[in-house]
Amino acid sequence: MIRIDIITVLPELLESPLSHSIVQRAKDKGLANIVIHNLRDYGKGKYRQTDDYSFGGDAGMVIMIEPVYKIISKLKNERQYDEVIYMSPDGTLLDQSISNSLSLKSNLIILCGHYKGIDHRIREHLITKEISVGDYVLSGGEIPAAILCDSIIRLIPGAISDETSALSDSFQDNLLAPPVYTRPASFNGWEVPKVLLSGNPKLIREWQESQSFERTKKLRPNLLK
Repeated sequence: MIRIDIITVLPELLESPLSHSIVQRAKDKGLANIVIHNLRDYGKGKYRQTDDYSFGGDAGMVIMIEPVYKIISKLKNERQYDEVIYMSPDGTLLDQSISNSLSLKSNLIILCGHYKGIDHRIREHLITKEISVGDYVLSGGEIPAAILCDSIIRLIPGAISDETSALSDSFQDNLLAPPVYTRPASFNGWEVPKVLLSGNPKLIREWQESQSFERTKKLRPNLLK
C-alpha cells in the first residue's frame, strides 16, 4: 500500500478529485491511503496564520516556514518518507517515468503551494523533489497534487481491474497509444479498421504498433528523440 500525505491551505479543493473513480476504488481496496492535512491547523496565533508579506517588498503573500516545518516534522516522526514533493511550476516536468517511479514508493508527502509561493528555505532544507505539471501558473498546488496522485495510484497493481490496461497507455514506451474503437463497427458510414475485426492477434498488434509510431511522429515527434 502507498500512503500519500498532502499538505494544503485549501483541503476542500482536493476532496472531489480524490474521492471518485480509480483513486477511490484503490482506497476502498486498501491499496492507497491519502491523508489531507490542513496547514492552518499548524498556523501561527489566534488566526492560524500561514502566510506573510515577502522580504524585499514584492507583491503577494508567501507561505511561512514555521507551519510547514511543524507538520513535516510531525509526519517524519511518525514514519519514514521516500520523498517530500513540492508542486511548483519550475519543478521537473511530470512525465510517465516519474509516475512509474513514485508508484513503487511507500510513503510520500506532497506540499501544495499557494499565493506567491513558499519560503525558499522550505525548498532548500525540507523538499526532496519538485514537480511541475506544465509551463504555466495556477492559483495553487492542489490541482497539480491531484493530477500527480491520480497518475501514481492508477499504476498500483489492482487499482485498475485489467492491470494490462495501464501498460498500454500513452507514454509507457515513449509512444502515444493507438486509436481505439468499440461497437458498432459501422456508424454513419464511419468504419472501424477491418484489421481490428479480424480476430488475428498478431496482425492487430502489428497494426497497433504501427499506429502508435505514426501518431507519435505526427503529434509528438519530440518523443521519438
